[in-house]
This record gives sequence, C-alpha cells and structure tokens, in this order.
Amino acid sequence: MEQLLHYIWKNKLFSLSKFVTTEGKNVEIIDQGRYNTNAGPDFFNAKIRIDNTEWVGNVEIHCKASEWFLHHHDTDERYDNVILHVCAEIDTTAITSKGRQLEQIKLTIPPQIETSYQKLIKPNTQQPPCYLHAANMPKIKQRAWLCALQTERLERKTKAIFERLDKCNSSWEQVFFVTLARNFGFGINNNAFEEWAFNVPLHAIDHHRDDLLQVEALFLGLAGLLDKSQMNEVQSQKIANDPYFTRLEQEYNYLSHKFSLSSMRASQWRFLRLRPQNFPHLRIAQLASLYHLRQIGWRAILENKDIVSIQKMFCFETSNYWQHHYTFGTHSKKTSKQLTKGSIELIIINTIVPLLFAYGKYSNKAQLCNDAIELWEQLQPEQNHIITHWEKSGFKIESAGDTQALLQLNNEYCTKKDCLRCRFGFDFLRSCTTSNNK
Repeated sequence: MEQLLHYIWKNKLFSLSKFVTTEGKNVEIIDQGRYNTNAGPDFFNAKIRIDNTEWVGNVEIHCKASEWFLHHHDTDERYDNVILHVCAEIDTTAITSKGRQLEQIKLTIPPQIETSYQKLIKPNTQQPPCYLHAANMPKIKQRAWLCALQTERLERKTKAIFERLDKCNSSWEQVFFVTLARNFGFGINNNAFEEWAFNVPLHAIDHHRDDLLQVEALFLGLAGLLDKSQMNEVQSQKIANDPYFTRLEQEYNYLSHKFSLSSMRASQWRFLRLRPQNFPHLRIAQLASLYHLRQIGWRAILENKDIVSIQKMFCFETSNYWQHHYTFGTHSKKTSKQLTKGSIELIIINTIVPLLFAYGKYSNKAQLCNDAIELWEQLQPEQNHIITHWEKSGFKIESAGDTQALLQLNNEYCTKKDCLRCRFGFDFLRSCTTSNNK
C-alpha cells in the first residue's frame, strides 16, 4: 500500500481540499519533490508551504506514522532534512535524530484509484485488466517498455554469466560451454547441466576431442550415467547386454583414472514427465557430438554473429548408437537426433544472445550489445502459456525479443504484483484516474 501512496504523491493525485497538519497548520504542496529509488527519504528537494513559511527539503511517506520508528528513521541522520511526514494513518508523532518533531499530514487514497489498484493486484487472475489496456496503448509506449524490459532481462542474465566467468577463471570459452550446456537442459535439468559442465575439464581432455567415443565416455561418465552402482535393478538389466554401454564404461574408467575425474550423482538428473528427446543421455550425447565436430565455440560465435551462420553451427548428427536410442539398453526406431529448429532458436535466445550482450558489457563494446538484441528481433516469437495470454488480449507480438520482454514482465512485475513499477499497470491506473476525473 505504501507504493500506492508513493504513486499518488508523485502524480499529485490529491484531494482538492487543502492539507492540514496534525497541529492544525495549513499546508500547500508547491513541488512534491523528486522520487528517490535508493536508500534515504522517499522524495528529495520538495517545496512545501506550511502556514506562511516555505520549506525546501525531503518528504517521507508511510502507511502508518509509527513506521518512522519501526524503520529507525529517528536515529538515522539521513532523515534529519525531512520537512514533511506523509501517512495514510497518523498514530503517533515523529522525531528526527536531532529531536525535532516533524510536521505530519494524512494522505487519503482516492476511492477510484483504490478500486482500480485492487483490480490490478487481484490474485489468481490469469488476464488482469492491464492486458487489454496495454494492447490498446500507443505503439510507441508499448515498444518503449518492451525495449526496457529486454535490457532488464539481459542485464539479469549478464550478472549470472559474470558469476560463471569468475568460476571459470575468466575463460569465455569455458563460460560459453557451461552456458550452452545449461540451456541444453531446456528448463527442467538446467541446474544439473550447469553443475555437470563446470565439472568437465575441457583443457585436460581437449586432445581426446577427435575420438567421439572417448568424448561421449567422458561426458556421460562425468554425469554419473555410466556408474552401475547408481542404477536400480531395472536399469542394470537393460545395460547387461548393451555392448556400447560397456565400451563407454571401459573408456571412462581409463580416462577418469588418467585425469583423476569424479562423476556427479546420477540422481541429480530428472526424468519425470520428460519427453524422450529431452532425456539427459541424449542431450549429453548431442553436446559430445558438437564438441567433437569443433564447428561451434566462442570464437566462432564472435566471428559469425549473423542468424543463418549460427543456426548452421547447430546442424549435426549424433553417433549411430543414439540414432537408435534415447537412453541405454532400450532400442528405438531409427530417427535423426538433430536439434529441431525450435530447439536451436531457444539456444540462440537463451545462450548466444545473453553471451554476446554480456561480452559487449565486459569488453565495453556497445555494438556487440546491439548485435545481441538484433538477433532476438530476427527470431520468431516463442510459444508458451504466458505469451498465449498476451496474444489473447490482442497484444501484437512480433519477435523473440518481445516474448523475452514479456517473460521479464511476468517474472519481475506481474508475479510480484509490482504493478506501479510496470509502465502498463501505471498507465492503466492513470487512465482510470483520468476517466473518473472527467
């Protein structure tokens, strides 16, 4: 509710009647001040006339006056320059650290704003009223907010990439491999794939790269998927007569001893409700083929940033065994295990674009950041239930950049009911206020 009070004060949506302090002094708001999003008072450099005296200073806003003490502002010198304490409920006096008693006024939330705000934050609403409002907003306003959301999303992903960079001793090639592997989890196994990738010593095993069998053995062995001791009885029976599993197991036992490797727990991989094409065995085999073929890597991405070249890098086949299997010991009809067009686009959206943007920030090359966003704009919109809701509202979604922006909006604003920081929610509330004031 305090956020709503901030909104009302910031936009001067006050009652037409004059304010009066708790001491009976007349108050005129000449300038409500500059909104502060950092630590300290809520509004800086406000200009307030109290009786016949004009004051310039800061304004603090609370739901209840007693929150002044709850937040320890009475002992914080940063609040000594507060000239007015604005509250929805005055339940006590407020004192600065210098012992000065603050002037206080009551700020009432206009009923029409309260009603509209409650509509926005109503829980369990799949399509709140701001959806329809946003679909009918001027396109320039829509695009401005979507662009800001895209940048927010990329900044968040950049932070995660920089954290990986620290763990990878500033090796962008290693960061590329870890980020790519994470997104081969396609959601449900992302964290397991990231842990696995950090455990793959690329620098040590690089000279085995030309032997696909050895690469598969290393990759699957490090994932714990060749460890018989971690298998249940059904799994053990399936691999008993699988010669390819035996060859991989023997190779891994040799190589793990050579490089002093240790595998992760197989129980970290999730299979429930997974389609076979997303089984960790197959996804790791695909990564092994990509690594073996040497047709993709961080340097290749930097040298070929156009969408067609990147898509071609992900066109490959797995070894013959995986064209007949999704996991060990269970034969299936031969099918191509190439990545689908949709899977490649998801990898570009979630791996290539964020990495290019992060590297642009790291190397202070703004053009790389622009190239990254341009890649998003060249890809078709993603399809998921969140995007479906927006489409049903009539909102025009033109690219993967738009869908990424809307996912950011959902995760950081809609889910958290942070509607007053959302430009769509803010504009909806303002339109309700305007229509009610006519």
